[in-house]
Amino acid sequence: IHPLNKHNYYVLVFSFSLAVPVTSEITVRSFLGQSVTLPCLYLSWSQNSNSMCWGKGQCPKSKCSQEILHTDGTRVISSTSAKYRLRGNIQRGDLSLTISNTNEGDSGVYCCRIEVPGWFNDVKKNIRLVILALFYT
Repeated sequence: IHPLNKHNYYVLVFSFSLAVPVTSEITVRSFLGQSVTLPCLYLSWSQNSNSMCWGKGQCPKSKCSQEILHTDGTRVISSTSAKYRLRGNIQRGDLSLTISNTNEGDSGVYCCRIEVPGWFNDVKKNIRLVILALFYT
């Protein structure tokens, strides 16, 4: 500040953070023909306000792509095949998907989407399933 200037100047720095939903991804490996469980846990589960879906492919901005299973918060209300099941306790937030009798077509990314009330609150988890073949000699 110039010595003749009687005013002090202050610089205020404002910072803010924008809450952007983050999508996590893990990899699960299983052998051809086996059952495999893709983990999806949500400890803040409320059967009165949450529902969820599983889909094939990356989690999109809303809903599930190629939906394979959907819950209403307490039970499964739709499933494309008996191959896909939730064996955990839905009311306690165990939404892990079990795929039985895996084949090569089951490889790829799956989306576990927990639908949370409000804008941009959904929890999205991508799980990459890798199916390994057993070779006998």
